[in-house]
Amino acid sequence: MTDSSATVRPDRRAELAAGLARVRARIADACADAGRDPADVTMIAVTKTYPAGDALALAGLGVTDLGENRDQEAAGKAAEVAAAGVRPRWHFIGQLQRNKARSVVRYADVVHSVDSVRLARALGNAAAERERPLDALVQVSIDGDPARGGALPDSADEATGLEAVAAAVADAPALRLAGLMAVAPLGWQPERAFARLAEVAEAFRTLHPGATSLSAGMSGDLEIAIRYGATHVRVGSALLGMRPTLR
Repeated sequence: MTDSSATVRPDRRAELAAGLARVRARIADACADAGRDPADVTMIAVTKTYPAGDALALAGLGVTDLGENRDQEAAGKAAEVAAAGVRPRWHFIGQLQRNKARSVVRYADVVHSVDSVRLARALGNAAAERERPLDALVQVSIDGDPARGGALPDSADEATGLEAVAAAVADAPALRLAGLMAVAPLGWQPERAFARLAEVAEAFRTLHPGATSLSAGMSGDLEIAIRYGATHVRVGSALLGMRPTLR
């Protein structure tokens, strides 16, 4: 591509390579401490606010999974990357409005943030046009605060209860219930948050044995998340550096 936004300077590529080496070493060490195989943990490079050139450079360095959290940015970036002939696995990890579902299913391979029955149904309807089912993770509210998003464990709420949301995903032919996602709540120590998530995930898998993905942990707490069973860690600043300011 000739667009400068989809190119990267050699020094930037070196920065990304160094960051990637550090993060991969952290993941390997965390897996060794937890007695886990590093191959069982997928690193998602969160490229939000970074240009398509960084995404292409990471793909060239062997990164297969990229994450975005705003459709307005992600749709264009995914199109630029595809136009360059690169096909990473795109993860949509941010809060998702139902009116964006049709756009997101055009490029995303996985949506991590399904937190209501209405959103599950909107995604299922939108994904009906896809050739393959869309992997969907149900976002869990660890602290039970609905204002922060996430389905509610141990709740019979027909709109946002964890089992109701999971059932809506499982019942949609165009979706595949892949597992759970969570973010450590503000004010919670990661140890407490991910221990609680592990309890929820264990109970969830008894009902949905095929839903084994557990998306948890970011740059600052990925080791703790891995200790408690994370299969996907979402890494941004530790890999790409401090984020540019959003405009």
